Amino acid sequence: MPTLSHLFRHIKQHEPGHQILYVVSFMSLFWAMFDGILMFVLPILITTMGFSETMMGIIIGTSSVTGIFFDMLLCKFLKNTNFRRMYLFMFVLCAFYPLILWQAKAVWLFLIAMAVWGMYYDFFNIGNFDFVGRHTKKEEHTSSFGVMRVFISLGYMLAPLLGGLLISDIVDHKPFLLSWVFLAIAFLFYILLTVLQRKKKTIAVVQEIEPQPLRALNELHLWKKIGGVIFPILLLTFTLNIIDAFFWTIGPLVSENLKAAHGFGGLFMVAYTLPPLLVGWTAGIFVRKVGKKRTSFYSLAVGSLLLSLFYFLKEHSVILIFTNFIASFCIAIAWPAINGVYADYISEAPHVEKEIETLEDSSTNLGYIIGPMVAGFASEHLGHVETFSILGVFGFIVAIVLMYKTPRHIHIAIK
Repeated sequence: MPTLSHLFRHIKQHEPGHQILYVVSFMSLFWAMFDGILMFVLPILITTMGFSETMMGIIIGTSSVTGIFFDMLLCKFLKNTNFRRMYLFMFVLCAFYPLILWQAKAVWLFLIAMAVWGMYYDFFNIGNFDFVGRHTKKEEHTSSFGVMRVFISLGYMLAPLLGGLLISDIVDHKPFLLSWVFLAIAFLFYILLTVLQRKKKTIAVVQEIEPQPLRALNELHLWKKIGGVIFPILLLTFTLNIIDAFFWTIGPLVSENLKAAHGFGGLFMVAYTLPPLLVGWTAGIFVRKVGKKRTSFYSLAVGSLLLSLFYFLKEHSVILIFTNFIASFCIAIAWPAINGVYADYISEAPHVEKEIETLEDSSTNLGYIIGPMVAGFASEHLGHVETFSILGVFGFIVAIVLMYKTPRHIHIAIK
């Protein structure tokens, strides 16, 4: 992921007409702070309501199940993906989400909240893709996403710190009100975006494609064929998302335990969310020397090995947080490296781009379905820190297997 210096470099390079990109980026920053605070609060809220950590994991995992079905509905029925409309739908759902979460006492209300969460996240992603496609040149797509990613990562880094400061013995109204404040600020940037967009001609017109009849059996056969070729990469994507889901499911609980004992619990999640802002240049160095796939395998192995040490550090909070930062830094290197691998495959076989993206998205959603459920069950029966150690062992085994079993060169020769 890009660094802050990467961001400032692109700000200098972009012409004044690209100010709309930075309006969207600031909107995304405050939206990510809204979303991140509620992500931090969610597992704490569910457990303080008397639900087991196993049930907590199941509840959180349903958001990705909703996301998968919602993706299918959008693909089938949504013909106009104009970003202003997508962002507006997102803001409407976001406005109701804290209220539902705040009033949730029963499982069915939490499940409704998770469904809303899964839907507004989809609208946010669709809006981002449509915006970049309409308002940036083709050769600037990657850098534009990079700039936006920095702002989003910054928001998710600040959110756990603020959430940790606001939560005492119980989850009261404060984090919900603060999340609404950040959402309101994000909406002000959305209004500015609509004003600027009316004055500005679009750079690239996104063509509306008439849906073609889906030949389900042929499509499934193609998914199976491509999935078999790039299975090691899909497994790595699945594993990385499992790790991310573990942190956002039980990480806030670890933070609260550390805060009760030492007063700096919020730093545990900050130590996890800060590295994506710092790894851009590091990933490039490793990729040039050992290649994209090997970089992702090695970084996952080292990061997972450090995670496995959590069990031995549970009595040493400062060392635990520092180890968490180094482990997260290593794992964060794997993300841009593996995204580069997918980009290579799409360039090599553009005629199956949709299938490659669908398989990648399915691996991500599967990780976010299984991850919270396993994390909740394991933490309830083994303990929070112990669960991270087991996660580290799992990640290390996956990385070692991938190192030895993945071909150095994978070619997608799909006709």
